[in-house]
Amino acid sequence: MILYPAIDLKDGQCVRLLRGEMDKATVFGNDPAAQALAFQQAGCEWLHLVDLNGAFAGRPVNAAAVEAILAAISVPAQLGGGIRDMATIESWLSRGVRRVILGTVAVENPALVHEAARAFPGRVAVGIDARQGRVATRGWAEETDMMATDLARAFEDAGVAAIIYTDIDRDGAMEGPNIAATEALARAVSIPVIASGGVSSLADLVALRGTGVIAGAISGRALYDGALDLAEALATLRD
Repeated sequence: MILYPAIDLKDGQCVRLLRGEMDKATVFGNDPAAQALAFQQAGCEWLHLVDLNGAFAGRPVNAAAVEAILAAISVPAQLGGGIRDMATIESWLSRGVRRVILGTVAVENPALVHEAARAFPGRVAVGIDARQGRVATRGWAEETDMMATDLARAFEDAGVAAIIYTDIDRDGAMEGPNIAATEALARAVSIPVIASGGVSSLADLVALRGTGVIAGAISGRALYDGALDLAEALATLRD
């Protein structure tokens, strides 16, 4: 199981939100590239980047910070937030992002996900963010009646590389991930599922790995707060 340290970008800074609320952002640093390099030096295999402003604006906003990160690291990075058309997908992939994450557009224009996955095999992921199992879009500001599992199944044969499943009510709350819901989703589809939201301890990672079906986990606040030591976590997952 791969651990993805998260760098969430708001106004060019590294922040963490509480349950997706933009007005409840805690700033953890003003040098995202330095933070990315620190994660790499600790041994991470991947980075998870989110343009939070972009998720609300529907277009890239923190491009300069993302480009600085890409210039500083050699490990692959996946990026989500404000990626809603083929031109933006192509642009980020050409600039060094290894994998783009399509969230809002997966609900509003699923044909684009299919098209992008065909055009860029292995480099397109779907982000499914949910409250009480129901998908939320546009920076989690708009809730839909679509169930997360139904959305995931819609891309079963699309060729997407992964599904990043975020339980919004757990995100940034340091209360542990929704293991049951994430495991259920992972068992419902053949697409690799990455857990996000609430991953805050070594025990959380061990429990997620123990399901035998979850391919990865994303952690942010716990790494910044020191509740989770990245090097120790990576060593545990390797063992």
